[in-house]
Amino acid sequence: MADIIYIIGIGEDGAGGLTPDSLSKVQRSEVLLGGERQLSFFGGYQGEKIVLKNGLKAFADKLEEVWKERRAVVLASGDPLFFGIAGYLVRRFGPEHVEVIPHYSSVQLAFARLGDSWQDAELVSLHGRPIRGLAQRIDGKHKIALLTDEANTPAVIGAYLREFGMTEYEAFVCERLGGGEEVCRFWELDELEKGNFAPLNVVILRWKPGSGTAAVRRGFAYPDEAFHQRRPEKGLITKREVRALVLSELNLSEEAVVWDIGSGSGAVAAECARIARCGKVYAIEKSAENLPNMEANRREFRADFEIIHDQAPQGLERLPDPDAVFIGGSGGGLQHIIAHCAQRLRPEGRIVIGAITIETLYTGLEALKLAGMATGVTQLQASRGKPILGMTRFEGMNPVYVVSGRRPD
Repeated sequence: MADIIYIIGIGEDGAGGLTPDSLSKVQRSEVLLGGERQLSFFGGYQGEKIVLKNGLKAFADKLEEVWKERRAVVLASGDPLFFGIAGYLVRRFGPEHVEVIPHYSSVQLAFARLGDSWQDAELVSLHGRPIRGLAQRIDGKHKIALLTDEANTPAVIGAYLREFGMTEYEAFVCERLGGGEEVCRFWELDELEKGNFAPLNVVILRWKPGSGTAAVRRGFAYPDEAFHQRRPEKGLITKREVRALVLSELNLSEEAVVWDIGSGSGAVAAECARIARCGKVYAIEKSAENLPNMEANRREFRADFEIIHDQAPQGLERLPDPDAVFIGGSGGGLQHIIAHCAQRLRPEGRIVIGAITIETLYTGLEALKLAGMATGVTQLQASRGKPILGMTRFEGMNPVYVVSGRRPD
């Protein structure tokens, strides 16, 4: 048993829920490690107990001290490889030194109580993670399982979903799964927001049968009129045709960190958030009068990006380094903004600029070159069909220069 770390999953039913083999491994071990709750199931244990605290690294460092000399067992909740500790420990000690013995995962039990399949469910952990960005991640999904914590409770989730108008969902909340005080029941979102729940719970969201309250948005580069924007002035939105090219040039992954500088209406930020649905999108805008439209588009498009009221490059220092930056407005500080963004950009990152004047075109290209970036530019001059006397004519739009810079590997 020495030189092998056993990671054993355990449920709310405690030691009684373990197989004879797993129970034997615990009883024969000399060191038992895990959370306080898991360790409490073995009150008569004769060996040393080590509590998981001060983070995974500190816990693994302690395990490093004992596992080669004494038989060690780590207890973990449910399936230790499902948002659990086992993945980290396998990477740390090597798969040849770790054996994982899973219990039922909380999600597996929750769907069993619901009586529904879960191979087609979106699985999201909010445990120790911010809820921001959840809207675009789950929008259009018919079945979602959410792992909660003391901050992201079912009540908080209910309020969040209502904020984004996601009333097509009903919630199935499972508390104390597998224990003697287990409670599982359906909740409507308005009552979920007002409910009180045990700390140990799982939330399943499921599209209500026959629900037609929300149309699923598909594709990208949505029509200009779909966005809230300043009226009668309509100059603060990147037009649909330009937006399509900009999104292509940004080349976003699902996990991308994006800065939208001079966001205006927030149209580009909303589209980026829906593409980088597991990433982070920040919309920086200096004019307070634009913020209500940005907020309205954030909710309308279920695109939970963060709005920052500031003038770049101020306000960028506290943001994580970006994979992609779109500059739709610079307030006269384009050179400084590009220099800051280029310095912070992650490897193979992109900076894309929407320029409507030749001065901005020139400044943008020179600043990107000065920052050592590979550059490209496209002039886009589209025309839209307009009805006239039962026929169609084309009305030209102002030309736009889409300038792009790519950071070398």
